[in-house]
Amino acid sequence: MVVIITFFLLHWFLSLFFHTFFLHRFASHKMYTTSKNWERIFYVSTWFIQGSSYLVPRAYGVMHRMHHAYSDTEEDPHSPHFFKDVYQMMKSTILIYRSFLTKKAMPSDEFTKDYLPVWEKLDKFGHHGLTRLFFILSYIAVYVVFAPSAWWYLLLPIHFLRGPIQGAIVNWCGHKYGYRNFDSVDQSKNTGPWGIFLLGELFQNNHHHDKTDANFAKKWFEFDLTYQVMRGLNFIGIIQLVRTPANINN
Repeated sequence: MVVIITFFLLHWFLSLFFHTFFLHRFASHKMYTTSKNWERIFYVSTWFIQGSSYLVPRAYGVMHRMHHAYSDTEEDPHSPHFFKDVYQMMKSTILIYRSFLTKKAMPSDEFTKDYLPVWEKLDKFGHHGLTRLFFILSYIAVYVVFAPSAWWYLLLPIHFLRGPIQGAIVNWCGHKYGYRNFDSVDQSKNTGPWGIFLLGELFQNNHHHDKTDANFAKKWFEFDLTYQVMRGLNFIGIIQLVRTPANINN
């Protein structure tokens, strides 16, 4: 049981970390710069940790930039205010994501003019069905060996769809439930205290107020662990934060 709980939590938080650190704060917003070698290390890490639910950075970045440009309007790829439930929202999101990934739909130049990390060979390999199947079978194997009973197998679908599930939680809850520090034009919210456990991702109102600010926490009682890791990486020279945000403490 200990092995399964540890595996589940490690997979959850590591997947979430690379989701917010690389896909969100780098691929989408370029909140930091880094060398090409470190970018490749982060790229591979994102693929390996997300595994069966790997999200290609190029497609993710374009779609997320659209989300900010059209936040909580009908053109927003995943606003919860235009869908009856979270399933319908994510179904629509997946279709838009796939259209960008396959290039069946080409986004406006305003969403591709800024840097997007691209590694065609890894993306093709990571997105391939057989690669995703390998990770699915690997997760199942861990449970077959270590799960004390079949009931634990109910956790497996969360492993299979880790990235989309985490995205659904952030996009749905972060624009419906919580409090607001800023009067932004959209309906973004800070869903505390879950913003802490989602590594800063559910401080959506703070983030939408200033999408270039790497620190999603703005009040004394808010804490963005991902940003603290980024500060450490900046200190030792692995990344260079584009700007150093100033917290508000009122």
